[in-house]
Amino acid sequence: MLQKDAKTFRKGSEEWKLHPAVAELPREHFVEKNLPGSFTGTDLESWLREKNIDTVVITGYMTQMCCDTTARQAMHPGFSVEFISDATGTLQISNEAGTVTAEELHRAILVTQAMRFSKVLTTEQWIKDLV
Repeated sequence: MLQKDAKTFRKGSEEWKLHPAVAELPREHFVEKNLPGSFTGTDLESWLREKNIDTVVITGYMTQMCCDTTARQAMHPGFSVEFISDATGTLQISNEAGTVTAEELHRAILVTQAMRFSKVLTTEQWIKDLV
């Protein structure tokens, strides 16, 4: 299901690799994905369920692709989703359908997520909710 020109999701490509600072951090689990959704073709759902984890926190890049897709995938089987507005981001997109600024695109996804899929929070709000 991998697109031939999708370097970001081609295992082993420079675009697929973790940033060196992130790669050095300890982790309990590593999800190797080859599509925008972190649940598609991975063991993420089963791993979360084995650990009795019921909430998925969304951070990362790009708001309208990986973040949005993963949030929707997490909500569908019943996970609570917390979408961190200032810990996700995107860039201006131009294609045959038109152009949208990064700010417009980011805001539109946050509004849509807050309608049905996720609890949208800032990092500060999220941290306050932890305690």
